[in-house]
Amino acid sequence: MDHPPERRAGVADADLTGTTALVTGSTSGIGRGAALALGRLGADVVAHGRDADAGAELVDELVDVGSDARFVRADFADVDAVRDLADETRETTAELDLLVNNAGGFFREARLTDLGVEYTFHVNHLAPYLLTNELLDHLAPGARVVTTASEAHRSVTLDPDAVTSIGGYSGWTAYQRSKLANVQFAFELARRLNDRGSAVTSNALHPGAIPGSGFTRFLPTPLSQGAKLLEAVPGVTSVKDGAAALVFLAVSDRVDDVSGRYFSKQRQAEPSRAARDHEAQRQLWERSAGLLGIDEPLGQAGVAEGTR
Repeated sequence: MDHPPERRAGVADADLTGTTALVTGSTSGIGRGAALALGRLGADVVAHGRDADAGAELVDELVDVGSDARFVRADFADVDAVRDLADETRETTAELDLLVNNAGGFFREARLTDLGVEYTFHVNHLAPYLLTNELLDHLAPGARVVTTASEAHRSVTLDPDAVTSIGGYSGWTAYQRSKLANVQFAFELARRLNDRGSAVTSNALHPGAIPGSGFTRFLPTPLSQGAKLLEAVPGVTSVKDGAAALVFLAVSDRVDDVSGRYFSKQRQAEPSRAARDHEAQRQLWERSAGLLGIDEPLGQAGVAEGTR
C-alpha cells in the first residue's frame, strides 16, 4: 500500500501540536514530503526553498491540513539570504522544536561563491552550518537538529583549507566531500551541545538512493541515466521512504536522547572513518567559522540560551 511518510516512519500516532519545524529544501523531493508529514502530525512548518511558486503551493497544502505554515525564499549560496531566513524564523516563531537541514544539491560547474568558497561545499555545508549557528538560541530545550547527508561521504577525506580552490574540479568529488562535512558537522554539533549539558540533539542521515527525488538530474550523464532506470525497479528507495527517514529522526521516540549518530534510512549505521575523526570534525568546525568570518559557534566564549 502507498503509505505516507509518517506511517512508514512508525510515527503516524505522534501529536506534534504546539511544535514548530523549519525544513530547508522543502519545495520538492524528500524535504517536501517530510514537511507535509510534519504538518499532518500537527506541527507548524517554516518551509524553505528557492522557488516561490512551489513554496506557495506547499504552504497551501500545509494550511489545508491545519498547519500554521509560511514559506521563506533563500539562496543558500548567499550568506545574507541565510541570515535573513534565520531572522524571519526568529521573528515569526516562538522557538524551534525541529531544525531539518535538508537543502543541498549536486553541481557540475566549477565555481566559487562570493566568499571565495567552492559552490557545492558552501551550499551543502557552510549554509546549514551558518543557519544552525544563527538559530542556536532559538532552539527549544530538547529540540532536534537533523542533517541530510549521504552514503556518498565514503571513500573521501576533507581538507577544510582546500575548499577555496576549484583546481581539478570534479562535481562528484565535491559532492562527496560536502556530504562528509555534513556528517562531521552533525557529530561536532552533538558533542559541543552535550559538553554544555544541552538536551538538544544532532544527528545525520542517508535517506537512501532516491531516483524519483529529482536529484539524478544533477548527476553525470551515465550515472543519471542509470539512476532513472532504477525508478522502475521494485525495492529502490522512494521519495516517500526518504521523507520517512527524515521524519523518523525528527519525531520517533526511538531516538529520544540519541545524538551524534549517523543513520542509513531508519537504522543507525557506522559512517566512514574520516567522518568519525574527532580532530577532523573540530578542524572543520573552526575552519567553517573562519570562512564565514564569525565567532566559533558553541566555542569557549559563551553558550546560547537555547542550549543551556
